[in-house]
This record gives sequence, C-alpha cells and structure tokens, in this order.
Amino acid sequence: MRSVKLRVRYISEDLTMLPTFHKLSAANSGNTGRNMLRSIIAASLCRLLLNTARRFAYPFAPVLSRGLGVPLTAVTSLIAVNQATGLAGMFFGPLADRFGYRLMMLAAMGMLVAGMLTSGFLPYYGVVMVSLFLAGLGKNIFDPSIQAYAGARIPFERRGLIIGVLEFSWAGSTLIGVPLIGLLIDRFGWRSPFFALAAGGLIGLLALILTIDRNHPKSTNIRSAGNMWTAWHRVLRRREAIGALGFGFFISVANDNLFVVYGVWLVDSFSLTIVALGLGTGMIGLAELLGEVMTAALADKIGLKFAVGGGLIASMLGYLILPFVGMNLTGALAGLFIVFLVFEFTMVCFLSLSTELIPAQRATMMSILLAAAGLGRVIGALIGGPVWLAGGITATAVTSALISGLGLAFLVWGLRGWRPA
Repeated sequence: MRSVKLRVRYISEDLTMLPTFHKLSAANSGNTGRNMLRSIIAASLCRLLLNTARRFAYPFAPVLSRGLGVPLTAVTSLIAVNQATGLAGMFFGPLADRFGYRLMMLAAMGMLVAGMLTSGFLPYYGVVMVSLFLAGLGKNIFDPSIQAYAGARIPFERRGLIIGVLEFSWAGSTLIGVPLIGLLIDRFGWRSPFFALAAGGLIGLLALILTIDRNHPKSTNIRSAGNMWTAWHRVLRRREAIGALGFGFFISVANDNLFVVYGVWLVDSFSLTIVALGLGTGMIGLAELLGEVMTAALADKIGLKFAVGGGLIASMLGYLILPFVGMNLTGALAGLFIVFLVFEFTMVCFLSLSTELIPAQRATMMSILLAAAGLGRVIGALIGGPVWLAGGITATAVTSALISGLGLAFLVWGLRGWRPA
C-alpha cells in the first residue's frame, strides 16, 4: 500500500470535471486541485501539438513531396521512421520513473520544438526526417510520463476521467490540428506548419514549467526503479503486466488490420471520391472523440475492468457485423463509426487501468505497453493487405475479431485476481 494516499472530495457527482480536483488533498506534493486542473490542461495542449506533429504528414504527404523535391515514396519513409519511435519510447520509461515525470515531459517538448524549428529553417529531406523522428520520439516519451503522473496523483476511482480527458487530444489532432495545418499550408506555404508547431511547443513547454511543480512524484519507490534492464525485468516478471502487453498488442493488430483497408473497401464497394473518403476519415476522428468522452463520463462509474472487458467484446461484435451492415454506404459508414468508437473507448479505459498495474514503475509499464501496441499496429498494417486480398471485408472482419479474442484471453489471464492497491 502506498505510504501516502490522495483523497478527493466531490461537491456533487453531477458537477463537471472542475470539482473533481476541487478538494484534492496533496500531502505528498503540495498541489491544490486547481493546480492539478491546470497541469492537465497544459498537458492536453502539449499532447495536441505532439499528436498533430505525428499525424499531419499522412494527409499532406503529396505537399511535402513537392516541397522537398522527393518522390512520394520518400515521404512515406518519413512516416515509417516516425512510427518506429513507438518502440524507441520504451527506453525512456525507466528514466521517467528514476528521474521524474516532469523532466521527461519537458525533454519531450524540447524535442518537438527543436525538430520543428530546424525543419522550418532547413527544409531538406534528411533534416525533416530527423525532425519528424524527434517529434515522434517526443510523443512516445511524453505519453507514458503524463499517464504515470496522472496515475501517481489521481485516485484509481477517478483515473478513467483524467486519462479520458487527456486522450481528447488524440481525436483533437484529427478534428482540429490537421485542418489548421491545412489552412496554414494554403495561406503561408508548406513550411509554415513547422514554425507553427515550434511556436506552439514553446508555449506548451512554458505551460508545463508553470503548472507542474518540481516536487511531483517519480516512482512510488525510487529504489525500485533501478536501471533500465532491472526496471524492464521487474515489470515483465509480473503476470498482470504480461497480460496487459498481450492485450495491447493483439487489439492493435486487429484494429490496424481493418484501418489500413477500410478506404479500399469504401472506394471499391461504393465508388467514393477522394473528398468523400476524407469526410469518412473525419467521421473516424469524431468516433475517437466520442469514445474518449464516453471513457471520461462512464468508465469510473461502471469500473475500469468491466469497461475494458465489455468494450473488447463489443468491439469483436462490431468487427463481425461489418460485412452484414456494409451492404450499402450508410450501413458501412455506421459500422465503421461503431467499430472505431468502441475501440477507442476500450483502449482509453485500458490505458487508465494500466496506470495502476505496477504502481512502483508506472512510466516503465506504460512505455512498454505503448511499444507493444505500436508493434501491433505495424503487424496489423502488414497483414491487412494480404487478408483483404484473400477474402475482402469478410476475411478482414473475421480476422480482426479472432485476433481481438486473443487479446481478451490475455486480459482474463493477466488480471485474474488482480485488485488495485
């Protein structure tokens, strides 16, 4: 049991998020509830910038190709390098547990600012590749650090609310960040997003400095953090950690198996135009946002374990009904909306739950988990094309449901008998 506990008093269960922090007793940090709220707002702004920096190259790959004077395939290589940072991020989790979450969050934002500013002034292919790598690495350092920070500060009974709020920035990057990047490119040219993201990163960095105090917790027990290899060993010998890693890996494989071919399905089956396909992608962003809102509103009330298990079962059913509801465009879009909404709800609830699995090494646990999920997305992208060619949407749907079933098996095995500390 932790030597120091945080207590939260709520004025009313019907009030919004602000009262959640109103009476936060912070004996181990000195933070008031209002300061905690400011920290979450600042972190959400930073995550919005990091997520936008990671995602904007996808829709604007042709623009970057022309601006850099390289083939489109070279830009897709930039994207692949950015994705690879998900695996690199696991090396920084033990550092966050050992030296503090604040330091790693500041370092992550520094990487974003340095990378974006360098690309703005030196618009060369090699420079942009390194810059996007730094931005992607910054995201994969920042995410486990802020999740661990929230886990150390917020009682488990309200963890779903806070992680759900933090995850708004993922959908926000699609619904707000990427459209703003498009406006900047249209008005000021293809280099302008780099300068804008650098300026935003500086604002985010300053906000973190002002809102996150130097005395925030590191790991629950600094001696348990150890060196990198010891930290990994301590996590990987725990059954609940192995179960969580298997869950994160397999549900990511399943989702990306569909994600990489849904556009082909819609174009081939319903002759969608590029504009209409873009609107469909915006619909997925809306589904992600709604999934995050559902997590913030419902997860703590129904219990995180129940929310994750029930969400995954609903996700499996969503995959299986796609071939049946996808006989017409309306049904196909509705089916995709439900699948991505339920998946986002499940994933965010799962991240909330995972922050409590290894309290002594939260950042290490979360960084390895995000690396496992990233590897799952890579595998899902690799198998998605062959599965689609083998049997169309039916094969894709069944494969995703079966792979999700493997994730459910890992979850049940890993969390059997587990209770939060």
